[in-house]
Amino acid sequence: MHKALSLGIGLLFVCGGAWADAQKPQAYLDPASIPDTTVILPHAPAKGTARYEADRKIFLRTRKLKDSARWTMAQNDNDYSGAALAKDFTCALGVAIDPAAEPHLAQLVSRMTPNLLKAMSDAKDFNKRKRPFLIDKGATCVPITPDLAKSYDYPSGHSTFSWTLGLILAEIAPDRATQILARARAYGESRVVCGVHNASAVDAGRTEASIIVAALHSSAEFRADLDAARTELAASRAKAAPPANCDAENALVAQPLY
Repeated sequence: MHKALSLGIGLLFVCGGAWADAQKPQAYLDPASIPDTTVILPHAPAKGTARYEADRKIFLRTRKLKDSARWTMAQNDNDYSGAALAKDFTCALGVAIDPAAEPHLAQLVSRMTPNLLKAMSDAKDFNKRKRPFLIDKGATCVPITPDLAKSYDYPSGHSTFSWTLGLILAEIAPDRATQILARARAYGESRVVCGVHNASAVDAGRTEASIIVAALHSSAEFRADLDAARTELAASRAKAAPPANCDAENALVAQPLY
């Protein structure tokens, strides 16, 4: 797992409100209760297969997006800090997420993080898939640090976590589910635009997220926090004005990429 990604996920929403002091949140699931995604996910594409070559073609084709508005969006989506990721779902959700006003949502995200990290780390270490910029030459939307280059591609952590958050937000705000899940999908696709993940890794991230969210529903504490988060968010939405200037983001989310 890329260290910056791991840190960013761990800080999601924790940096605000009552969760500023939460350093090691208690996970909802014990390790034995987490489905083994190394068994469930298809193996990463092997060299010489159609999936492997499709990843290469998509990487090379999407390099033409360099310096476009979608490229800028991908650069924005690289930031995993709590405030940044919460803001990224503002247009889709129809309200800005405020950890101070939604402490149960903050707690939910904090407590599911260790379970997500475990599943992602296991799958990445099992597949040991190289990132696309190590296979073919091409621009990336973020600097390639030694830490990033040494980390594995499959499945995408950004895609896993953004789809997990999307599924949760869609469940607590079902009238915005279409917009939320479209933004979560685009968030994962930003990793392809950025050139730091293969398309297959982004697809696998969404599958992995669905696996973990299904497992999380077995926890009574998770379900209780989910219900409380639904109530909190409904109250916030009732008081807040809809966000403005979302047309440009909506157009980028709808843009076909590959």
